[in-house]
Amino acid sequence: MFGEDDGMLTVDGVRIDEIVQKTGTPVYVTSYGKLMENLRAYKSAFPNQRLLYAVKANYNLAILKIIQKEGFGADVFSMGELYLALLAGFKPESILFNGNSKSDEEILAGIRAGVKFSVDSLDELYTISDMAIKEGKEVEIAFRVNPDVSPETHPKIATGLKKSKFGIPWEQTVEAYRIAYELPNVIPKGIHCHIGSQILSASPFIEAINRLFDVSAEIQKIGIELEFMDIGGGLGIDYEGTGSLSKEDFSKEILSVFEKRRDEINPELELWLEPGRSIVGDTTVLITRVNSVKRAYKNFVAVDAGFNTLIRPAMYNAYHRVSVANKLNRKNEEVYTIAGPICESGDILAEDRKLPVVEKGDLIAVYDAGAYGFVMSSQYNGRPRCAEVLAKDGEFYIIREREDIADIVGKQKIPELLF
Repeated sequence: MFGEDDGMLTVDGVRIDEIVQKTGTPVYVTSYGKLMENLRAYKSAFPNQRLLYAVKANYNLAILKIIQKEGFGADVFSMGELYLALLAGFKPESILFNGNSKSDEEILAGIRAGVKFSVDSLDELYTISDMAIKEGKEVEIAFRVNPDVSPETHPKIATGLKKSKFGIPWEQTVEAYRIAYELPNVIPKGIHCHIGSQILSASPFIEAINRLFDVSAEIQKIGIELEFMDIGGGLGIDYEGTGSLSKEDFSKEILSVFEKRRDEINPELELWLEPGRSIVGDTTVLITRVNSVKRAYKNFVAVDAGFNTLIRPAMYNAYHRVSVANKLNRKNEEVYTIAGPICESGDILAEDRKLPVVEKGDLIAVYDAGAYGFVMSSQYNGRPRCAEVLAKDGEFYIIREREDIADIVGKQKIPELLF
């Protein structure tokens, strides 16, 4: 968990300055204790439902291994995520292969691995059937339904709108299941949707559940008995410190509707969820060092992490709390804007934050960076990606080495004609 030792931020009892002496900056630091707290809160809130971790949120192998050992399944969105999930020990039968644009290579890999598919189009359905026949396998599927539900979230992470690229329009879903029912080597087992990310209310999920039950009632008339209903992920976290829906309250609202309507379809129908951000988001801080402080139009604090390291503020105008990690015992005195080193005016991590007096060499902590942090980072401007660290019980472990320039040039080739 996060604490303080003589003004220095600590993570699970480890001082941040001890970590950066070993790894340099920037660096992502994850609390094992906070991760376990989140995992067990989900298991407590949803004791009889299937929980699939959304691998896209953070696919560090050490993080995946911890989650797998707690009994979670995995929701994957690519062949790379599938490979990582299997490498971390997730059982194929507990993996759902999601995605709106799976290549033939990815579909074949999923079939051979023995995972379930969330099917996003009829083209994908026909491809799965053809490949399953050739492989001599039967593939269990669900269709991803676009329920046309509008959550209150950023437009770029609202995935259940009518205009979204994801899923089968709900009005066309019954016909899609009819086709699947008649195709060889595919077995419709469930129904799936995902309405968005960073959603802070249960009401959009409830609207989606009711839509899925209405559609499922029509699917049942075909002769298909659905075994699971996957309502995706998307539960938000409290980035701004103003409060958010707890996992327990979320569970109460969701299960009250699901259990009330379940008998309409199948008394044994399973509820599946795909939490990602709400498992890993608040487990991690990004630590970045101050290169300079400049008094100009604003008080700019120039740090060594930018949107190459954490893109959420630039991409989504996302808010992350920040602190001066080595001055937690100092009072806030001045207003600063935290700016990254990238050659883009939009490379701002935090704007107009009141902090203790900031000086060159200070360490800035950017909180709640465990989801869509490192996984969305890049080597833009020729900057190697940073290290990742896991802190536990007063010790820390490097779970990803810091890149160097060799990692930037390693796969590049200059053809002989240029010499």
